[in-house]
Amino acid sequence: QVQLVESGGGLVQAGGSLRLSCAASGRTFSNYAMGWFRQAPGKEREVVATITWSGRPTDYADSVKGRFTISRDNAKNAVYLQMNSLKPEDTAVYYCAAREYQTSKWGTDYNYWGQGTQVTVSS
Repeated sequence: QVQLVESGGGLVQAGGSLRLSCAASGRTFSNYAMGWFRQAPGKEREVVATITWSGRPTDYADSVKGRFTISRDNAKNAVYLQMNSLKPEDTAVYYCAAREYQTSKWGTDYNYWGQGTQVTVSS
């Protein structure tokens, strides 16, 4: 089992920045690929970014490329999402997720999920 807890969400004005954190506990964190997903009201969940167990980012959503950066620190059992130049359309609940070994852009491939953190971007 892997337990995931997100933090760092909040209310920010358009153009601002936020850094989301996801703290993991349980099994060996470095065995897991990680992903950030988001779900806005009335919309389906979508991938934001994923990262391999070794720290190589993969699967950035086109809408966040150049603005968001995913990273991880295996020594701290944590994964991060730096979000810059935020837009109102980034408003959503953001979730981190874990799956063993390989990344995937499909949320259904992930076994473990956090409870989510709300990000609201005002115009």
